[in-house]
Amino acid sequence: MKAPASAPATGSTAEPQEPRWLTDEEQRVWRSFMEGATLLDDHLDRQLQRDAGMPHIYYGLLVKLGEAPRRRLRMTELAMLAKITRSRLSHAIARLEKNGWVRREDCPDDKRGQFAVLTDEGHQVLRQTAPGHVEAVRQAVFDRLSPEQQKSLGEIMRIIAEGLQPAEAGADLPWLR
Repeated sequence: MKAPASAPATGSTAEPQEPRWLTDEEQRVWRSFMEGATLLDDHLDRQLQRDAGMPHIYYGLLVKLGEAPRRRLRMTELAMLAKITRSRLSHAIARLEKNGWVRREDCPDDKRGQFAVLTDEGHQVLRQTAPGHVEAVRQAVFDRLSPEQQKSLGEIMRIIAEGLQPAEAGADLPWLR
């Protein structure tokens, strides 16, 4: 994200605004963030594939359902909580249904709505998988950071997440696609 050698012509008569290129330090921080996030996601995905035969995203869906009242959520709410598109959620739920870990139920008060429900088998898989997953998270993140760094990381990520979820109507958020 550094300045290119030459900027392309825009065809406009107005002078183009120069992009706010990242400084060398910002570039270092950005690349460190991206490398860490990519490696962490891969590490957790491999752990869950090895221990439970599921990707990280599926585990996250099971967790959300396990925490919900009656272990069920409307599909639209589950997509919002998981921060994924409805299409990706539908595909994931179909795979979890094949495993017998989740089932869909029609919403009685909305003909178009559906619930995703964590089955007893899915709840058991979640209970068996959680200890290994929490240990992988602890070793990869929390054991490497001081309590102050943990607090800072939480605050920083909360600020980033809030800034990427504008409240105005028409926002382009994954669960609305």
